[in-house]
Parts: sequence; C-alpha cells; structure tokens
Amino acid sequence: MSSKITIIGAGSVGATIAYTLSQKSIASEIVLIDINKQKAEGEVMDIDQGTSFREPISIVAGDYPDAADSDIVIITSGIARKPGQTRIELTQTNVNIMKSITPEIVKVAPKALYIIVSNPCDIMTYAFAKISGLPERQILVSEKNIHAYVFGEHGDTSFVPWSRAFVAGATLDEFDKIVHEDQKDLPPLDREEVLEYVHTSGSTVIAKKGATFYAVAVSVCRLCSLLLAASDTIVSVSTMLHGEYGIEDVCLSTMASIGPNGVKRIVRVPLTEEETEKLHASANALKDVIAQIDL
Repeated sequence: MSSKITIIGAGSVGATIAYTLSQKSIASEIVLIDINKQKAEGEVMDIDQGTSFREPISIVAGDYPDAADSDIVIITSGIARKPGQTRIELTQTNVNIMKSITPEIVKVAPKALYIIVSNPCDIMTYAFAKISGLPERQILVSEKNIHAYVFGEHGDTSFVPWSRAFVAGATLDEFDKIVHEDQKDLPPLDREEVLEYVHTSGSTVIAKKGATFYAVAVSVCRLCSLLLAASDTIVSVSTMLHGEYGIEDVCLSTMASIGPNGVKRIVRVPLTEEETEKLHASANALKDVIAQIDL
C-alpha cells in the first residue's frame, strides 16, 4: 500500500506507533517529527534496523515540510501529568503545545486525515478542530472497543452502553441465558467490574511502568488501516457532535462511519434513557474543562 503517515511526537507513544506501523503493510513512508530532533533521529535509526526482513519502507526523522502530502498525521505531542498538577493545568499546557503545532502541520498537510492521541484526547481533538479550521471529517480520536463499545470522554465519565452490546447476534442478557443452559456454574458477566477495568487499567499501568503506549499504538495503527481502506467502517471514535443525542460543540466517543474521506457521519444508535443521561454527563464534564482553558 502506497501511503504516507506522519507522526508528531517521538516520545514513548509516538515512537511505538512508528515502530508498529513499520512492521505492518499500512504505510510505505513514515515521517517522525519531534522538537528534540536528535531523539527522533535515534528512534528512526533503531526502528529502521528492524525493517530488514520486510518489503522496503521509508522511515525518516524530519521537520514539518517533510510532512507534505501525508495521507494521515498522528499527533502525540504533550506532557504527562506531574505530581500536584491539576487536570486543568495539564490541559492548558497541552493545549498550548497543540496551538504551536497546529499551524505548522496544517500549512503543509491540509488534506491529511488527523488522528489526535495527545491527552486529554477529547479536549485536544476539540482544540485542534477549533485552531486548525479544517473540515471536521478530517479529525478524529483513536477508537475504543471492548467487544461492546465505550462511549463518552476518554476518562472517568466514559461508559459502556450495554443495550448496544451483542455476542453472536444475541444481547448480553440473552447470551447469558444461552451459555447457562450448558454451563450452569459459570457466573454472569460482572458489568461493573468491566467498567472499573476500563476506567482504571490505564492508571494502573502508569503506576507500574510509568506510561501506556503498546495498546495505544495497536489501536492507532488499526485506525490508520481503516482510514486507508477502500470502504467505510463503523467504529467508536471521538469527533465533534452537532446535535446528535442533543449534544452540541464537544468531541466525545460515539459510533461513526469512517473511511478514506475521514469521518463520513455519526451513526446515532439508539440508547436507553439512562445511557443518554450518561452521555450528557460526559459531555458536560468535557465542556466544564473547555470553559476553563484558553484556546
């Protein structure tokens, strides 16, 4: 596949995405950009030496002009939360970084599809959309999928709309009954335990090793393959809402049809009243943060 993908940010997340892409048949050209040019060069040299046993691929450490004609741009730049730092302080710092990056990359790659990985990613997606002025269909956040789907912000107010979860065509309640006909001792799925894992697994990994990046890289690479595919796919991604579910002017995860032209449309799947209330609560939590930052 002949495609060009640029990654901005050569930290653990950006470098792991670059490495994962280098091992797949998604991109023929990869550009890694970082304010620390030496770090980007070192990552590229290391990754390049691991591409000897696959078809040829170009991977370079570059500057913004090298991103020209990119099909996809992945933005990972930002800092991690420091001890004692509030969420708002972290958000403003990373928004400021986004404000410096956006004009530079949009100038050279105005037609690219943009995947925002920088945290907090829903807020960073909103900021990029407002600063860049690009069509919103070109901007999205990597998907979240646990066999069912995760809606809402990429954070504590996210939730699983269990009414939309199916196994082999059956709802979870129906599937529990089917399974227990043969395995009566098997406990039913603990939905609260699943949601707790969704909310806390990332912070647990960070506490144990300092950062999360492997699963992020796999998710981003899958999203790249969907965006470069010949047809559209429906997945859960964060993008701007304009009245869907009664929510305006905020980016958060719902179902969307995506493909080679970016986000085609939001797919408004039916939610229960309780699930709709949770989605509104998630949107309001994000809007509270947005109201306190300087765009």
